[in-house]
Amino acid sequence: MKKTIGPPAQDLIGDVIRPFKRINDKPEAAALNEVLRALRAHPDVLWAERQNTGAVRVGGRFIRFGWPGCSDVIGQLRDGRFLAVEVKAAKGRVSTEQTAFIDLVNAGKGVAFIAHDCRDVLRGLGVGGQNP
Repeated sequence: MKKTIGPPAQDLIGDVIRPFKRINDKPEAAALNEVLRALRAHPDVLWAERQNTGAVRVGGRFIRFGWPGCSDVIGQLRDGRFLAVEVKAAKGRVSTEQTAFIDLVNAGKGVAFIAHDCRDVLRGLGVGGQNP
C-alpha cells in the first residue's frame, strides 16, 4: 500500500502542491528522492548523483565503496565548484565524519550542506540561480 505525505502544501509561488506518493516507507529514501529531483532541476547544478557508501563481502573478499562521512549526493555546479549534500530524514542525525566532510568541502570553496527536502536545496544553493 502506497502512502502519501501530509496534506497539500504550497510551493514558493503559492501554488498548491499535491502530496507525492512515497516509493517506500523509509523516510530518508523519500527525502533523498526529493532532494535529488530538486538538485537536478536547479539552474546552477551541472550534475548531481547518489553516492553509495558501505561494504560488502564478495566471495572471500571484503570490498568497501565510498568512505566514511561521504555525502549522500555529490555533484558539480555550473561554475565548476564541487557539490556535496548530506540527506537526512526529519529526525536524522549527522555523524561526526559527515560534519567533517561538509566542513572540508566548504573550506575548499565547494558547496556542501545538509538537506531534508527541496526547501533546504533552495536555501543551500539560492533561489533561481543565485548560489552563495
